[in-house]
This record gives sequence, structure tokens and C-alpha cells, in this order.
Amino acid sequence: MAEKKQNVMRNIKISKVTVNIGVGSPGERLDNAQKLMEEITNSKCLITKAKKRNPIFKLRKGLEIGVKATLRGKKAADFMKKAFIAVKNIISERNFDNKGNFAFGIREYIDFPGIKYNPEIGMFGFDVCVTLERPGYSISRRKIATSKIGKNHRITKDEAMEFAKQEFGISVQQ
Repeated sequence: MAEKKQNVMRNIKISKVTVNIGVGSPGERLDNAQKLMEEITNSKCLITKAKKRNPIFKLRKGLEIGVKATLRGKKAADFMKKAFIAVKNIISERNFDNKGNFAFGIREYIDFPGIKYNPEIGMFGFDVCVTLERPGYSISRRKIATSKIGKNHRITKDEAMEFAKQEFGISVQQ
């Protein structure tokens, strides 16, 4: 009996992994978060700024409030394996969106394998956002002849959950 081959354009891959630490104000805590982010991701990180003014939280537009790093390729896959260990290979079904992406938080950085507590830095948690895509998604980002992704080519919530289970061996709970 011949085995049916899957179309290579239907394969799902990790487009990028975005790691974010929100501090809320500039200063020493932001510098510590930046050091921690570079240690965790082994890459340069970017300082994020407030987009809107919010007087309740004492934020003004352009105020530095956090750090983020974007990982791609093998670096992203290696980071994800460690991040899933930090959450004990369990993710809730609610963490997946309808476009095939998923995100989860790690409460304390000491849960992350290979990182030890540093009293100079303090205690931080961080968010991990994973963007999945299929080959051909670049047509929606290009400058000339931009096009939409077809309905059948988009990644559904169920496909994203199945990819995460097969690729990383995690369990998805309801």
C-alpha cells in the first residue's frame, strides 16, 4: 500500500519566537531586565517603548518600559525546547489563537533550564510568543505584488496544537 505524501507547502514551521519582559518604568530594573534577556536568549535585545499615554500607570508616550528579543531558525527551536521544560511540557488550549500562533508565560526566570538566580538582577518573569507559518507566507509581507494568504493555506488552532505536540512533545490541556 503506497503511503500518501504530504504537500511540502502544507508543512508548518516556526517563523519566529518573541521573548518579552515588561518592566513598566525605565531605570535600574530595565537595565537588569536587559541583562537577563541577553543571558536567556544569547542574542541582542531591543528596548520597547510605551505607545500610548496612560496617567493611571504613570506612562507617557515614548517611555522605555520593557525589553524584547526575536529569535529565528535553529536558535528559536533550541529556545523553545528549554522554554517548554520551564512550563513542564504542559500548555493550555487557551494559549493558542485562531491564526495558529501561541504564547505562554514563565513566572520566574529561575524555572528556565541553565539559568541560576542572580541577586543583582532580582526576580523577573517573561512571555514567550511563537509565530507559526507555512511556506509562501512571505507574499503577505513583500512590498511589490502583496497578496493575501488563502483560506485553505492558513494555520488553524487545531493544526497549531498538533504541530506543538509532534514537534516538542508537549501536552495541551483544556
